[in-house]
Amino acid sequence: MNTEFRDPNFAYLTGFTSGVFERALLIATRSKLYLITNQLEYEIATKQKPREMTVINAKKRSDTLRQLRRLLGRKSVGVNSGFLPYSSYKRLKKLSRAKRFVDATPALYKARSIKDKTELRYISTANRIIKKALRNVQAFFKEGITEKQIAAKIDSLMVEYGASGPSFPTIVCFGENSSMPHHMPEEKRLARNSIVLIDCGAVYKNYCSDVTRTYIFKPDKKSAKYKKMVDMYNTVKTAQKIGLAAIRPGARCEAPHNDVAKFIDTTNGKMYKGRFIHSLGHAIGVEVHDLGPGLYPGSKEKLMEGMVLSDEPGIYIPGFGGVRVEDDVVVMKTGAKII
Repeated sequence: MNTEFRDPNFAYLTGFTSGVFERALLIATRSKLYLITNQLEYEIATKQKPREMTVINAKKRSDTLRQLRRLLGRKSVGVNSGFLPYSSYKRLKKLSRAKRFVDATPALYKARSIKDKTELRYISTANRIIKKALRNVQAFFKEGITEKQIAAKIDSLMVEYGASGPSFPTIVCFGENSSMPHHMPEEKRLARNSIVLIDCGAVYKNYCSDVTRTYIFKPDKKSAKYKKMVDMYNTVKTAQKIGLAAIRPGARCEAPHNDVAKFIDTTNGKMYKGRFIHSLGHAIGVEVHDLGPGLYPGSKEKLMEGMVLSDEPGIYIPGFGGVRVEDDVVVMKTGAKII
């Protein structure tokens, strides 16, 4: 059941790329999908629906109630407890007269963790779009431009190249702001010999990409600052390769992170010890942080073929700046590859 927001599982199960579907009800059985919607969205639903879906036009509230009770009857019903508000759950439970309600999150987690060929194709396209935007946005780098202006350029370019929009608010960091992994763009202006860190993603047919690139704008190659920035960048690039090499079927999800953290903490005379301050990666799909395992310390889950995750090591030095390099990777039979 959607609220004023769409449950990500609605997009996952329907494939719909258009429409609001506020308060719409999607009922999934082993072989069929039933969508109870209203007149506002009946036409758009019928134009997008997959073959196995029946769209029901509920013109009045009583129509919704009748169809709900007809389809659920006295059956056991699974709901996405991670999305549905408790008040909506109670109302649904009362109106449906279902036999019992159970949490369907584990089943959804299992299904969404492994991507099929179509999903991988959509994620690959989302990656191609955002990487093209990142290549071309560099033409707008100039002294005095603001973080907000570069973020707006990226968002515009990704839509121009085929995205429906960003998969999350675009992050642009100049200079010392890059030491904050989730810094939001502000009025800071770009200066020579400084870091530009951009973390962004595109959505294509509901599927997300998540890519980070770090640049040095108009470097002063003789300066100590430049040499430090380059050393940070080279260390992070090597760390990303170490992470990629550790991502393979059967490996514990903590293993790639631990390998990367150990490298960063011990390299260059332990210069960057403790400067890798987040997990190595997260699942990617219809959400940029999708249902599925993440690459973080302590995770005993096993990686499986078909999983898509980010590989994003970073080094962050408050007051100086940070470097992060991120790509989305797919777990293959014998290892992993960057999408």
